[in-house]
Amino acid sequence: MSEELTPWTHEEFEAQLRAKSDMYHFNHPFHKLMHSGKMDRKQVQGWVANRFYYQTAIPVKDAAIMSNCTDREVRKHWVQRILDHDGHDGHGDEPADVGGIEAWLQLGEAVGLTREELMSEEHVLPSVRFAIDAYINFAKQRPWQEAASSSLTELFAPTIHKHRIDHWPEHYPWIEPQGYNYFKKRLHEAPRDVLNGLQITMDYYTTRSEQERMLGILQFKLDVLWTMCDAMWMAYVEKRPPYHMDV
Repeated sequence: MSEELTPWTHEEFEAQLRAKSDMYHFNHPFHKLMHSGKMDRKQVQGWVANRFYYQTAIPVKDAAIMSNCTDREVRKHWVQRILDHDGHDGHGDEPADVGGIEAWLQLGEAVGLTREELMSEEHVLPSVRFAIDAYINFAKQRPWQEAASSSLTELFAPTIHKHRIDHWPEHYPWIEPQGYNYFKKRLHEAPRDVLNGLQITMDYYTTRSEQERMLGILQFKLDVLWTMCDAMWMAYVEKRPPYHMDV
């Protein structure tokens, strides 16, 4: 029998997770093209419309995690993620928040799509839908700790949001300013979510084999995001959409 490897320290484990950044969809050719300002209006609209399906899936995924979670303290913190995306009327000294889904609808309008188009999901590519649905099913079926830790692609998100805020107004001057509200919002929310997700991850994966399994879980989530970009590249760059869709 092979000897069990020594677990990574928290610092080493986090470094292993962060080393996955090269596989984040920011590095996909589709995103590189978009972030270099080389996409036309139709291509940007296609990304916004498909990504909206992901945005609407986030609170569903988080609700699935909470439905499996028996830890009251975790639920008290995790429910904030649902409120961040669905919005809330405010409570106590906390102001009301329209939520990330509403902010993404504003982005859709800013790039020339209607709310009806986004809500109808008429532009969602089959592979995009398949990948996101697989992620929701993962959150429903796996232990809540594993589903929660899969969210740690947020480790890499602030960079991509800041890049859009800093460069898109120059690259895509036709995008209305309200379109950037979502990215500005996530600059403040994502770091908080990362701390929460990291704590759960460090507490749950304590042996080396478990830690390595977590790297596989993070890779699964990275694959979901990458697959979405593969589908959009084929449809909007290669101009080879699914046979039954006219994009």
